[in-house]
Amino acid sequence: MEFQKLIEERRTIRKYSPESRITKEDLLAVIRAAQEAPSWKNSQTGRYYCVLSEETVDKIRMECLPDAGNAGKSEHAALIITTFVHDRAGFQKDGSADNELGNGWGCYDLGLQNENLILKATDLGLSTLIMGLREADRLREILNIPETETIVSVIAIGIAAEEPIRPHRKPIEEIAKFF
Repeated sequence: MEFQKLIEERRTIRKYSPESRITKEDLLAVIRAAQEAPSWKNSQTGRYYCVLSEETVDKIRMECLPDAGNAGKSEHAALIITTFVHDRAGFQKDGSADNELGNGWGCYDLGLQNENLILKATDLGLSTLIMGLREADRLREILNIPETETIVSVIAIGIAAEEPIRPHRKPIEEIAKFF
């Protein structure tokens, strides 16, 4: 798909088809795309916990996604829990922060990776929903995520069962300044 069309057609989906299941190969493809994103000093601190098992998906949906109706919005989707290894991106080898953002660089890098991930999903005919409202401690417990990683989001990935319209975008003059 042509890139501009791809980014314009990508939508956040809140209803997934029960007829289709995501495969491990699908998830490997989107994670490979995520890996191609740049990261601070090539630190590559993003991590992905992929949940395909219906039983575990349902457990996470019910126990870890209670806010904003996210449990219902992610029904019939696989889940990817995204984290980053903290105190690496944006830090010197001695552990001191390179600038005032510190671990913000890990989050920034993960955001770049996640954008690649969701665009690759769109390219494959899949749809996504990025959820920041989640029970991080319970996710850590269920998936055995180490304390050295910061849990950022849960991404639902599946086949869309809806076709939302493209939301309004602000005029360029409102968001960009040229000097």
